[in-house]
Amino acid sequence: MSLMRSSRHRKPVLLIVGCGDVGLRVLRLLQGRWRVLALTSSADRVAELRAAGATPLIGNLDDAASLARLGGLADAVLHLAPPPSQGHADGRTQRLVQALARRCKPRVLVYGSTSGVYGDARGAWLDEARTVNPSTDRAWRRVDAERRVRWAGRALGLRACVLRIPGIYAADREGGDPKDRVLRGAPVMRAEDDVYTNHIHADDLARACVAALWRGLPQRVVNVCDDSTLTMGDHFDAVADHHGLPRPPRLSRTEAQAALSPMQMSFLSESRRLRNARLKQELRVALRYPTVQAALKAGR
Repeated sequence: MSLMRSSRHRKPVLLIVGCGDVGLRVLRLLQGRWRVLALTSSADRVAELRAAGATPLIGNLDDAASLARLGGLADAVLHLAPPPSQGHADGRTQRLVQALARRCKPRVLVYGSTSGVYGDARGAWLDEARTVNPSTDRAWRRVDAERRVRWAGRALGLRACVLRIPGIYAADREGGDPKDRVLRGAPVMRAEDDVYTNHIHADDLARACVAALWRGLPQRVVNVCDDSTLTMGDHFDAVADHHGLPRPPRLSRTEAQAALSPMQMSFLSESRRLRNARLKQELRVALRYPTVQAALKAGR
């Protein structure tokens, strides 16, 4: 499906909602080929977004009135904003969809969700046909957002695509460099209690977002993860070994429950391995960093 509304000679227009680290990487990929609008609730970010090549728009997903002019502005929307911090519903996505439904609707809506919607699978392999089984309020809010996005696809005639994203990392990503966690000495589980985790390099995620704008199928869910099959402890051991740092301390589950916060424990209580066939076959993304080891070797 073409993203163009009329003239073949004009650039398609993309609205990025939640233009943080990944959104800025998408912006760099589309530089010169798209006109990019970036919604921000902070006037302090206007100069940064403009310098990056976007046209900033001030609006707050918690304030429906501030979103009134979004309808009809863009051919495609990339929704990367987080849900609210409480409850089971995502009113932010609801308000965004309502705003987009006004006037001329976009052709495409891509939503960045989380693999946390699957809950704990005890290390089993999962594809997108797996029924969601969220175990935290945070994951329930993402399930609600996914439903609203897919509803918009059906009701408004949009090509809506949901990307389920695991842990995002990159050496140049603020708060997303695994080396920082190793340097803090953050503990991991001992092998017999450890969980399988899934990852995606921020650059590969940005490329997947762009691919979904063009090739995401209507009302389709896609796991966006690399080919790694590591437990959390093995992942951080690999990072430590690469940088010549001490490996993280290992705790039993009982010790971890006593030492870590409920939020930290929530990430150590879910084990799953994601299949990424749709990412490769439907979106046709060739991973630049197919494993954590490949990214370490490249210094990325």
